[in-house]
Amino acid sequence: MKKNSFNTKSLLALLICLFIFAASGCSAENSNSDSEGEKMNEKNKKVTMIFSFKSASLDPHTSFTPIRAGITETLLKLDENSNIEGWLVEKWGTLDSTTWEFTIRDNVTFQDGDKLDAAGVKASIERSIAINESLGESLKIASMEADGQNLTITTTGPYPALPSELVNPYTSIVNTAAELEMGQEKFRNSPVGTGPFSVKKFTSNQEVQVVKNDNYWAGKPKINEATIKFNEDANVRALAFQAKEADVVYNLPAEGIEVIEKDKELTVKSVPGLRSHFILYNQQSSKVEDVKVRAALNLLINRKSIADDIMLGHAIPANGPFNSDLPFGSDDAVKKLDLNKAKLLLAEAGYTENADGKMEKDGKALKLELITYKARPELPLIAQLFQSDCAKAGIEIIIKTVENADTHLVENKGWDMSTYSNNTSPRGDGSYFLNTAFTETGALNVGRINLPEMNEVIKELNKTRDLDKRTQLTKDAATIINKEVLHSYAVYPNIIVGVNDRIKNWIPTAEEYYILTHTMDVK
Repeated sequence: MKKNSFNTKSLLALLICLFIFAASGCSAENSNSDSEGEKMNEKNKKVTMIFSFKSASLDPHTSFTPIRAGITETLLKLDENSNIEGWLVEKWGTLDSTTWEFTIRDNVTFQDGDKLDAAGVKASIERSIAINESLGESLKIASMEADGQNLTITTTGPYPALPSELVNPYTSIVNTAAELEMGQEKFRNSPVGTGPFSVKKFTSNQEVQVVKNDNYWAGKPKINEATIKFNEDANVRALAFQAKEADVVYNLPAEGIEVIEKDKELTVKSVPGLRSHFILYNQQSSKVEDVKVRAALNLLINRKSIADDIMLGHAIPANGPFNSDLPFGSDDAVKKLDLNKAKLLLAEAGYTENADGKMEKDGKALKLELITYKARPELPLIAQLFQSDCAKAGIEIIIKTVENADTHLVENKGWDMSTYSNNTSPRGDGSYFLNTAFTETGALNVGRINLPEMNEVIKELNKTRDLDKRTQLTKDAATIINKEVLHSYAVYPNIIVGVNDRIKNWIPTAEEYYILTHTMDVK
């Protein structure tokens, strides 16, 4: 009896032990499964993006790609309201009208582990000026002194716009000591910056692959890797987004949005930006040097049709260089298409209409070459609409599509006009655009504009601190631009960006600088 009792109890105990063991095994198995799932999720934290502009190199002092790809950073940056804030700088201020002091963050290292200090910043800024000549004019630096984390910059004269100019991506801070070790050519394709991502592989004009910088000063990036591809064909970009070959795609064609939005996993963000689409005039061309001819051409731009029919409502008609919603935007009325007035202006410029309806002067028909490019899909369409309306006024427009408009306009003098797009107030201020597009040494002044009246206003703006006075001077400059028709502004376009719903903690921003960030994550 006792023996039987003992056996029953033993069996019961054994069964309990087996149950506990099995439960423990299941728990361990689930734990391992969860752990493997987390590891798999970490491995899948990769993002693919497509940008509309090619990048021949990754030199941050000649290309915006490094800052957009999270490789480099600047001393100062813009916040979500386009106000200037510190980035690699903790604080800054002026001692007098020409002396600026900047305190560099003490906890920042380059991607190779070297500490960032004022001497490194000084060397990087010196490199940027040597590589990009236009920066010398825009920064107006007379001298720099480095002491630990403190950098003192003395400008050539009173220059309150210096902080705004230090937001410029071309002033990105890089480790020049690494360039000495690597050599300039290798460094230009794999720069060492302070950003959340470092270069893994770069293929010129095709793509850049980056990996996270675990030692990033502002916190470990959420994304492990990212591939940024370059493709100037808007339709190819749209198809890649629809096929989910890319998570984020910039500058989608407006006409493709409706189809994309039928997919519940895809979203299109249309963000009001700080950009203008406009027509550049080549001041070296005898055909458009007369302001009356430019004024006539200005009246042949159908701004409403561009906004409604080409941009499909993702733009508003422009009345000057700066978005009319900005404090320093122009008060001028938006010019409407006016064929009759355009013909009258051409007559005042000495042109007569021949039997074929063509405008001619001294026996020569008015024939103009218009440059355009495909990276922004609406620009060739704007060129075609403009061509059609000019034909009604007896002006023949020859459209020439080029791959790289910036290079073509600089290297060639025979063009008359060009469709163009530029971020005219990327730093919440108009001085950048005015200095780069209208001064004699400005990097964007490919039309060789040199107007004394304009130069004086910009000179006064550059030394003015008072915000109200700066606003008025900027508006004065816009008035001159419109009066002299130095450019013809068509529309203020939205930034159209495709975003896969797997992307989280990220939205496209108006300034178009800070794209791949350490806070971007995936579901």
